[in-house]
Amino acid sequence: MRGGIRYEWSHRAIAGSIVLLTISIAAWTWWTDRRHWMKWLGIGALCTVITQAILGGLTVLFLQPPWVSSAHAAVAQTFFCIAVLIAVFTGRRWVEEAPQREFDTRRPSLRALTLLSILVLYVQLILGAMFRHHGMSWWPHVLNATVVAFVLTWTAIRALSQFSRIEAVRRPTIIVLSLLIAQLCLGFLAFMTRIAWGRDALQPELPMVLSTVAHVAVGALLMASTVVLAVQVWRHVTVALAQPVASRERPVAA
Repeated sequence: MRGGIRYEWSHRAIAGSIVLLTISIAAWTWWTDRRHWMKWLGIGALCTVITQAILGGLTVLFLQPPWVSSAHAAVAQTFFCIAVLIAVFTGRRWVEEAPQREFDTRRPSLRALTLLSILVLYVQLILGAMFRHHGMSWWPHVLNATVVAFVLTWTAIRALSQFSRIEAVRRPTIIVLSLLIAQLCLGFLAFMTRIAWGRDALQPELPMVLSTVAHVAVGALLMASTVVLAVQVWRHVTVALAQPVASRERPVAA
């Protein structure tokens, strides 16, 4: 249990605990939740964590090839997003509150922007994993970071300017913006410690490790928050061709 063995063993122990917890969640949703789609969401979480375990085994077996390690990272964040959604869907606020059904007449719609945000975040996740595991250079990840910042800022401004009165939309939007700022700062710090200052280091130094781990963790939180925002937008905001107009006809006297 010295050196990297301690961390590798701890990683596998935590992974095993996550598998057991996910089995419990899948069984609980299947037997007690009346919503049919929630049952399959629990099964989806279980299938995702099993896929993650298989990719983790392949990563060790084939000595961390970039494509396997990158897939391992992408599936991990997919599972995290599903777990967060299960927590949201089983929360009291989701079960008790009624959708407000506001109309969105602008193009592109806020629904489309949230989906685009998730897409560019996934691309950024894969590019970052490929760079971290020596599968490509750093510049595609840095270049796409500007795209991510632009799309998420556009989405957040649209959400806050049109639908800030909807708390279920406003709260995740503010969280997304806050995490985006933190992620950009951590990305710059990780770049400096890995590329500018630690290029010739024989082993990863502590600042490089801490900045990279924090960057990955906040990235996962940003992805999950964006997914929650997308779900809340789809629940509370309806895409319309035109803003509904109240009828101008006067009531007829009886």
